[in-house]
Amino acid sequence: MTPKELAIIAARALDDKKGRELAVIEITDQTTLADYFVIATGTSSTQINALSGAVEKAMEEQGGEPLLHREGHRDGTWVLLDYGSVVVHIFSAEAREFYSLERLWSDGKRMDLSFLREQ
Repeated sequence: MTPKELAIIAARALDDKKGRELAVIEITDQTTLADYFVIATGTSSTQINALSGAVEKAMEEQGGEPLLHREGHRDGTWVLLDYGSVVVHIFSAEAREFYSLERLWSDGKRMDLSFLREQ
C-alpha cells in the first residue's frame, strides 16, 4: 500500500472511534521523517488508548503494516505510532495545543477529509 492509503486507513480508524479534530498532513517535501502525519485529539486517557488500539488493529489488518515504534502511551496524554512512512499522533486537547504540530508543519499539504463524513 502507498503511504497515502495507509494514512487514510489510520484516519478512518480514528474517525470510527470518534477521534476529534482529525488532520492528515503530507510532509514528503519537508522532511525524510515520514510522508504523512495523522493527528487526532482524544477526550480522555481511556479514549486516547482506544484510538491508538484502533489504529494499530486497522493498520495491521487492512494495511498489513507492522508498528515500528510506540511512544508516550503510559501517561495517557499523547501517543505516537510510527509506521515509517506514516506517523500517527493522538493527543489530549492540552498536549495537542502545546505541541502544535499543525503550526510546526504548516508548509505541509493538508488532506481533505470530507470523505470521512460521507460514510
